[in-house]
Amino acid sequence: MMTDPIADMLTRIRNGLQAGLTKVDIPGSNVKQEIARVLKEEGYIQNYKFLPNEHQGVLRVFFRKGGGGEEVLLGLRRVSRPGCRIYCRKDDIPRVQGGLGINIISTPRGLMTGRRAGQEGLGGEILCNVW
Repeated sequence: MMTDPIADMLTRIRNGLQAGLTKVDIPGSNVKQEIARVLKEEGYIQNYKFLPNEHQGVLRVFFRKGGGGEEVLLGLRRVSRPGCRIYCRKDDIPRVQGGLGINIISTPRGLMTGRRAGQEGLGGEILCNVW
């Protein structure tokens, strides 16, 4: 039994990038689809696709390369964990890598970047940092 499926997703993406893969398959869920949606909107991944099967489905994430073939997504880090939840108010949203990265926050209006949550006046649980 997996206790932290979001950390598993981030680890699979990190391992796929280190191995030089073009795509990675992750066991699917609605939260993972929303994280992939935010990553695509911010330009860190090229695309994602949900493939239904007889169990829970598979989320396929396609990596994006830069103009010179370098990776666009450099790092991912899980912030809030099941054993230690990290929350922030709208005025206390931390910056990632001096503003060069994003944090994904779970708000009452769904998952969004920390920048957008601050603009909309929302706080929430900081799921992960991406740079």
